[in-house]
Amino acid sequence: MARVPAAGNAMRILTTLASSRGPLAAVALATGLGLPRSSVYQLLEEMAEHGFVLHYPEERRWGLGPSAFELGGGYARQQPLARLGRPVLDALVDRVGESGHLAVLSGTDVLYLAEERAPRRPSLVTDVGVRLPAHLTATGRALLAGLPREQVRALYPDATAFAARGTDEWTYRRLSVVLERVRETGVAEERGEVTPNLASVGSAIRDRTGWPVAAIALTFNQEATDSVRVEALGTAVRDAAAALERRIRT
Repeated sequence: MARVPAAGNAMRILTTLASSRGPLAAVALATGLGLPRSSVYQLLEEMAEHGFVLHYPEERRWGLGPSAFELGGGYARQQPLARLGRPVLDALVDRVGESGHLAVLSGTDVLYLAEERAPRRPSLVTDVGVRLPAHLTATGRALLAGLPREQVRALYPDATAFAARGTDEWTYRRLSVVLERVRETGVAEERGEVTPNLASVGSAIRDRTGWPVAAIALTFNQEATDSVRVEALGTAVRDAAAALERRIRT
């Protein structure tokens, strides 16, 4: 397939602007991306005509424009993670015979995008559109473990940031211990913290940059599942996460 260098460089500029804390000078873009200044200026001017970047003349800097924002809205409306994740989730549930779900992080909550219930398994509270405290769920723990520690600390600056549920008390230190275990194994667990007698295992899905964009999990009867079976479910959910990563990175 023939490559189009200008198009690729335009995408690199947009990606750099999107990951920056604020607008950048054209010189900084050229230096950071290893591109000729003249090419960067031409690309910026072309993208500005289409609204993908904006020029701030007083600051001599460039930032993202309204068209870039509209792309983000279109991405959300098309629910790509749910669409790409559904076949993987269905195959996982069919293979292991336990209910599964796909979720994303939304602040200190997880938001469920898709769910597949296995036959003859108990009903779950993790329906599509439901939000639950991230620190209590397998999907939430998998996602939090994939974030930089500074980001997790910002989400949970003190004990009041942890949503109250029952009499169990949470602190940042306790959460850190839990997340460290997830980082070591690649699988997050929760046991009866969302629904009594039900447990879950989950694993994060990362994009090309390594950022955790979603997590996939299985929920099962805690009392009827031995440690060997739990380990097998953890392996299955980690494999499913890897399969979905390949789909979103294609």
